[in-house]
Parts: sequence; structure tokens; C-alpha cells
Amino acid sequence: MSGGKNLIIRCHGPLVADLRHDRAARLYGREVHAWFTTLAKERSALARYETLLDMEERARADRFRFDEDRERFIIGHGLLRLHLGHYLGIAPTSVRMLRGKHGKPYLQDHDLHFNLSDTKDALVIAVARTEQLGVDVETMDRNVDHLSVGEHYFSSAEVEGMRTAMEPKRRFLELWTRKEAVLKASGVGIMEDLRILNVNEHEQEMTIHHPEFIALAGNAYDVSTWSVGERHIVSIALPAPPDQVHFFATAPAVTPHLPRSGDGN
Repeated sequence: MSGGKNLIIRCHGPLVADLRHDRAARLYGREVHAWFTTLAKERSALARYETLLDMEERARADRFRFDEDRERFIIGHGLLRLHLGHYLGIAPTSVRMLRGKHGKPYLQDHDLHFNLSDTKDALVIAVARTEQLGVDVETMDRNVDHLSVGEHYFSSAEVEGMRTAMEPKRRFLELWTRKEAVLKASGVGIMEDLRILNVNEHEQEMTIHHPEFIALAGNAYDVSTWSVGERHIVSIALPAPPDQVHFFATAPAVTPHLPRSGDGN
């Protein structure tokens, strides 16, 4: 197939996330903030999070067939509004989000970029300035036939690396979250042929042919992978390396009229 596009992916890790507890965290320069929490920890605040949602989000929540999926959506989107309100210095209910062509939410006329990912028992919200980013979280507690899924979606080198790893399932989740983070950073969100995204080596150059991916993807992505505790794996992708990535374990405090992070004084 002709008309492809060259793409470079640089991978780092797995690293070990050091979860901070800073409710007044401010975002400077090319930093990334990643807020991690478990659903069990947040479920008692479900009613509060639901009050933060707008009408469209509440309608989407009501369409879930299973209570656990509905609760995960409400917690994730309520927390997202808390975090965005914190960085923007406005009330969570005042946050106005739009959606891109493939559903990725964004803020209009702001330099703040964000991405939300959830899994069976946890979620993570990543925030950065000036750079589009993608984040993906997975749990070791998820039941998945990692060898079968890996053989379907991974390159032969990735499958071999998974098979020979000390923890094949963990290696599968590291590779899977890297691929998902790159797709989310580009705004595509989902793509059938994941074999072309090689993420098993430190630096790899590949040619992509998917029309939407060609249109939206950058020329390169920097992808870092962390272990969060013993059970969770998080990958974050950006077009260029961030200055620092800070992980946080506590939701931020929101104060209306708080100066935006990165502003003076």
C-alpha cells in the first residue's frame, strides 16, 4: 500500500510510580500530572460526582446496562471535572468540554490538554499543557487470555518478548497500554491493526497506512510506562518527551477564581 507515513515511537520503562498527596498541585511548563485512584476508594462519593455532570454526561451514564459500568463512568467524569476545575480555577460544573471527530474530549480556547482512562477497578486522569497526550491504565486483576490476544494484535517480536518475559501477563499489559496511549494521544482512539504500532523496543520507526491515523498522528511519540503499586500498569504518550511526570493519589481541592497553573504569582 502506498501513501504511508513514517512514525517513530520511543518507549521508556517500566518505571515505578511514586504517588504524591498534594491537593494544590500546580502544573508548570512541559510537566505531566497523572492522578490515579481506585474505584473502591471513590465509590462512597458517587452521589457527589453525579451532581457535577452535565445533562449529556448524565444521559450517557443512564444508558449503561450494568450498575458497575454506570458507576465507573460517573466517578471518572466527575473526577475529571474536579481536576479540570482545579487547573482552570473554576467550578467543576462550569467546565465546558467539546469532542473531536473520534470522540476525544477537549477544551476550546485553552492550552490545557487531558485524557481519562479507566479499567475494571481503577482510573487515571493525565493533564498537560501545550501537548496532546494519551493515557491508558490496565489492571493485573483483569481476566484476559493474554497469549491469544497478543498473538492477534501484536507483532511477532512483541509476542516473543511477551512469551519470554518473567511475567508474560504484565508484559502484555505494558505493551497494550503503550499502543492504546499512542492512539489516544493522536485522537484516533481505536484501530483494528495494532501490529503496526511496535512498542517493545526503546526506539522504533514504522510506516502507518490507516487514513485517519495518518491524518491525526504526529511524526513521533514518546511513551513511558509505570507500575502503580503491584496491580496496575499505566502508559502515557506525548509527541515529545515531557520535562517531568508526577503521579498523585488524592483528588485536588477546587477553589473558584484560583489563578490558573503556570500564571504568575
